[in-house]
Amino acid sequence: MSTVTFPTSIPSPIEDSEQLHKAFAGWGTNEKLIISILAHRNAGHRKLIRQTYSETYGEDLLKSLEKELTSNFEKAILLWALDPAERDALLGNEAARKFNPSNHVLIEIACARSSNELFVVRQAYHARYKRSLEEDVAAHITGDFRKLLMPLITSYRYEGAEVNMTLAKSEAKILHEKIGEKAYNHEEIIRILATRSKAQLYATFNHYNNEFGNPINKDLKSDPKDEFLSALRAVIRCMVCPEKYFEKVIRLAINKTGTDEGALTRVITTRAEVDMKVIKEEYYKRNSVPLDHAIAKDTRGDYEDFLLALIGHVSS
Repeated sequence: MSTVTFPTSIPSPIEDSEQLHKAFAGWGTNEKLIISILAHRNAGHRKLIRQTYSETYGEDLLKSLEKELTSNFEKAILLWALDPAERDALLGNEAARKFNPSNHVLIEIACARSSNELFVVRQAYHARYKRSLEEDVAAHITGDFRKLLMPLITSYRYEGAEVNMTLAKSEAKILHEKIGEKAYNHEEIIRILATRSKAQLYATFNHYNNEFGNPINKDLKSDPKDEFLSALRAVIRCMVCPEKYFEKVIRLAINKTGTDEGALTRVITTRAEVDMKVIKEEYYKRNSVPLDHAIAKDTRGDYEDFLLALIGHVSS
């Protein structure tokens, strides 16, 4: 489901490091060479390149990239060059410190990753910031959002396929009652969303739909301007159909006056190695336009070339 493409024979990290060092040499930076290497290596390869580059040239590759590149292209390359857990730690830190209720980055990290991936993100956060993600969320976020996000980011869900149908029915009833009472921040709603496995939640939401005649997210749309309801819907979408959730983030990022490059960059760099192929299919289904065409229409230059490379677009 990854859209990252690789050369038939992948050069060694030593060769890649030498080529990147050449790309930075002289008066101008060779952006095309940087894209041709980094956009076509997986996370393991990129990690080895960073290690080799540091050992050979005595500088972190990220520092060299930062010196040579600018603007949205720089941000995208720097995010992509990071290990996935480091990347999420960086994104999570920024989202916690500059909390914006309409920005669902912390929900993406907590709900669209596996339990093991989330655990590794928390470890990467410790290593990078010398404190915990939970600490920063608790320090910078208040009220209902803190109440929701704290158990989500500390969760370690069962990842198997086993489902308890009796539990699904009883918890669908609890969710329906609390939503009917407009008690959206009720501890029972948060407990169910924050602790149950994705398979269990899928069964619960299916039963909710069958029993009460509406998808749960439709019932959570009673006030489209309510940012807490929007956050609850994001949790549910990230749990049961992340590809549809991320398709919508991309669509909203590019189908508006002025592109939201931050959201576009985040989704492509975090999902290119995960499920971007399915996101592309969802985008076409929803918009009748191929995603590479939409990105090409909305972006320019090296930034455009880099994003298109990550989603598997082959330039003619």
